[in-house]
Amino acid sequence: MQSSSKVPGWSPASSLRFVLLFGVVNLFADMTCEGARSIIGIYMAQLGASAFATGTVAGFGEFLGYALRLVSKRWADRSRLYWPATLVGYIIQMVAVPTLGLVGSWPHAAVLIVAERIGRATRTPPRDVMLAEVGEHMGRGWACGINETLAQCGALIGPLAIAAILFWRRDAHPAFLLLGVPAVITLALVFGLRAGFPEAGLGSSKAATADDHRYPRAFWWYLGAVSLVAFGFADYALIAFHFTKAQVVPHPWIPIFYALAMGAGALGSLAFGRLFNRHGLVVLVPLTLIAAAYAPLAFSGSFVLALGGALLWGIGLGAHESVMQAAVAQMIPPQRLGTAYGFFGAAFGIAWFAGSAVMGALYDFSIQAAVVTAVFAQLLAVVPLTVAARALD
Repeated sequence: MQSSSKVPGWSPASSLRFVLLFGVVNLFADMTCEGARSIIGIYMAQLGASAFATGTVAGFGEFLGYALRLVSKRWADRSRLYWPATLVGYIIQMVAVPTLGLVGSWPHAAVLIVAERIGRATRTPPRDVMLAEVGEHMGRGWACGINETLAQCGALIGPLAIAAILFWRRDAHPAFLLLGVPAVITLALVFGLRAGFPEAGLGSSKAATADDHRYPRAFWWYLGAVSLVAFGFADYALIAFHFTKAQVVPHPWIPIFYALAMGAGALGSLAFGRLFNRHGLVVLVPLTLIAAAYAPLAFSGSFVLALGGALLWGIGLGAHESVMQAAVAQMIPPQRLGTAYGFFGAAFGIAWFAGSAVMGALYDFSIQAAVVTAVFAQLLAVVPLTVAARALD
């Protein structure tokens, strides 16, 4: 089910301008959040957390970060207050990250890690709806790809800045405090964007009909595929924990690996967003098969193989997240899009939490078992993904 009507009040030029400016906002936001995420595993290990605790905290944060989107997206669909929810979410995120530099125990750090993900859950749903609305004039896959690419550029710069600090001082506390700079810039930019485009989201105000509450078969198959993919993607905190404990990658190089993964993810999201516009959901099938190799590489004992695993992890995650937004928007009418994104967010978050907790527990027992679990889940996702792609043809 796909809406073909264009949203009044938007031209191709204004749509592109909005997408680019929002991309710049997310560039600084991801510079902040992904810069922090690149050293969460190191930080948790230094604060005395176990692999299970690290995987569970990171996974629980991702669970809330995605599952709470079901609530926020339903609220966004009903209230149409897209901008207020977006602004609140950015405020929570941008305050939580630099505050991590002020704590001294892993339970306190865990609270802030989870709070940052809650902020993301609050601001992402209404942002996605606004981007999907204006993306009708330029191709949703292309719009989501541009936004994701700019965000990934921030995710590249942030970890590199953190790596420089770790080379200078082997202490994560000042690194988190430094991230307060892009956090302040993010808030200034997003409030400025709100002032410049107050009409964003107003085109999605059409009331839902009874038929709009029925989701197509492809939606549910794709939901199952995405859940398996999420289960198989270890959080980078657990990967970084392995790098630290196994002494595979020196501390200052861990955020550099993450930065390179984000750079690879930026290219992957842009390329696969474009390919999705041309060929549809089937483009994710070969990607999923290749990305499954990230686990045996990342959890190996080799510096070079670990780098390859990090790059595949970034490409797979970036492409899936980019295409997911466009694919759901293709299946669901605009007035139900927020709730549909919520279902995907909830499923993705639950699966990510379960996968991170399971792999963290398995890691403490057997690294090989954790790797096999990750690969099996990724490969199993190909089946429902193929069915969903065929259903959309």
